[in-house]
Amino acid sequence: MLSRRTRSRPRLLGLAIAAGCLGAAALVSTIVASDHQDTALVELNPRRDINDVYAFPASSAGRVVLAVTTQSPLTPAATSNALFDVNVLYQIKIDNSGDGVEDLVYQVTFRHRDGDEQQLVEVRGPVAPAKTGTVNTLVNIAPAVSGPINTVLGSASGLQVFAGPRADPFFIDLERFFRIIPDRRPATGPLSRLPEAPSASSFRNPGVNFLDGINAMAIVLEMPKSFLGAGAGGAVGVWATTSIAGESR
Repeated sequence: MLSRRTRSRPRLLGLAIAAGCLGAAALVSTIVASDHQDTALVELNPRRDINDVYAFPASSAGRVVLAVTTQSPLTPAATSNALFDVNVLYQIKIDNSGDGVEDLVYQVTFRHRDGDEQQLVEVRGPVAPAKTGTVNTLVNIAPAVSGPINTVLGSASGLQVFAGPRADPFFIDLERFFRIIPDRRPATGPLSRLPEAPSASSFRNPGVNFLDGINAMAIVLEMPKSFLGAGAGGAVGVWATTSIAGESR
């Protein structure tokens, strides 16, 4: 079995959701932030960069979707050969006791199939974590779902998995944002050449969606909402992390 001891920093505390609403037509949620290339470290290591975390009702009653996007912005040309990092442990963590500590985890890893470059995804969980907080260990169990990326895997009545490119759903007038706050502009690419001093004081109306036509690499898990466990007061917390063996994140 695989075993990996890693350290991580949560990239995005994504959503705190009412578990009782997961099967309803509407989902009551709190979105804390979006996170695209917020430091030079993740800009230069995009496969480790979590952009957004989502939780919403699935199309079938009693089921819920948890999704994580990473690596945005990917142009259509870059999307054709985009892969996940085989050295990264991607995790979706679930707190169903209200203490801010994960009670359950989904652990997602990637590897190349022997003899070719086909990338495979392996998903473990839901399972109690071997470690909590900033120290993460790959649980010593067989994957619940595994198979090629860009393919819907698993069971329609249990855990279903998709890992691969999807359109980035986030909307931001990014050029204008960097004109307002130029010290956040990227270190590479055309937006890095914007003025160093503020050259705008507000967003345009209407805004221009910089991410229109841009893709991200997505990890999408669909499951019965019972897989999340019964939360205190009917609520659960969901967030995601990336970890690299032997590295503090």
